Amino acid sequence: MDYNKYKDIRPYKGAEEKAALDRIAVHPQLNDISKYLFPGKDPKEFRNFILSLNGVDDFQLKVMFNAINKIIVDTTIRLTYTGVENLYRDKKHLFISNHRDILLDSAIIQSILCENGIETSQMAVGDNLITDSFIEDVARSNKMVKVIRGGNVREIYHASMLLSEYIRDSITENYSSVWIAQRNGRTKDGVDMTEQGVLKMFEMSGQSDFIKNFAELNVTPVSISYQYEPCDLLKARELYVSKRTKYVKSPGEDLNSILTGIMQFKGNIHICFNEPLAVADIGACAELEKNERFIALAGIIDKKIVGSYKLWNTNYMAYDMLHNTNKYAERYTPEERLSFENYCSFKLSNIEGNYEEFKDIFLSIYANCITNSENHK
Repeated sequence: MDYNKYKDIRPYKGAEEKAALDRIAVHPQLNDISKYLFPGKDPKEFRNFILSLNGVDDFQLKVMFNAINKIIVDTTIRLTYTGVENLYRDKKHLFISNHRDILLDSAIIQSILCENGIETSQMAVGDNLITDSFIEDVARSNKMVKVIRGGNVREIYHASMLLSEYIRDSITENYSSVWIAQRNGRTKDGVDMTEQGVLKMFEMSGQSDFIKNFAELNVTPVSISYQYEPCDLLKARELYVSKRTKYVKSPGEDLNSILTGIMQFKGNIHICFNEPLAVADIGACAELEKNERFIALAGIIDKKIVGSYKLWNTNYMAYDMLHNTNKYAERYTPEERLSFENYCSFKLSNIEGNYEEFKDIFLSIYANCITNSENHK
């Protein structure tokens, strides 16, 4: 692989790794991180620890995984996963998953891979989240691949081609697996759908026919299910505002979403690794007209993600509350229903706007998972 070709978007490599860790170690923001990860300890100890690390793998294993495990312990009841046996041990994967939390979706997947002795993947992250040099150093020391989203039409095309080539080279040259979300940005309304644009970006770098271009990527759908939706209130507010006007993010909003997703109680979390897409399924798509191919391929990925999405009592309760029915009453207890009603009331206690409309939007974030599941059976 020509690492220099991809130097602006790939994780740090070689001498870049140690240089980035040295910059991280002396950054003032490390004090706050140290206080969260190691309460009661002198931040100087953490700084010296960072300085002792050798590179990206060291940083991910000894720092980031500890941070993610602490988040899981502090904010969840239980993390479960299935389907690890579907993963190749001698090949790399293109993991494509639904996207509910900016940081945790990909981070938890990495933790599971590490726990099972599987090499972690690189993670595609939008450059809108890279707000300063410190965040870039931390991200690119944690196997982040930068997705450049700004610029004119020509610049966006070249950025997409570069990303496509990097992903393909990483997988086909058996260098690293890559994780990417099925869409640009998080799912806000609970309806997980793969964007055709993401799939078209993958094919941009293909040098063969449709079947081989996708088969060699080992596209592996992954579903991520949270019992309590990360940033549920923030997502509801965005949907509420968007019904009235174009939603414009305020300065620091992405960072606030990252921090809210980290700190918010998430209940149970389940991750399912599906089998890589079969050549026969890709071949069936290849028989269609060009645009229809991508629609069909997105449909296959969606069916796998939605079909393996774990539905929680919160989803069933929200559905019944939203539709004023007892259709799924056997899926939860009266006590759980009362607790969830209280949760919703607390979350919505200080909203601005039409309360009933806002409440329906909030409930639909949970309830739409049920509808989506029914539609994909």
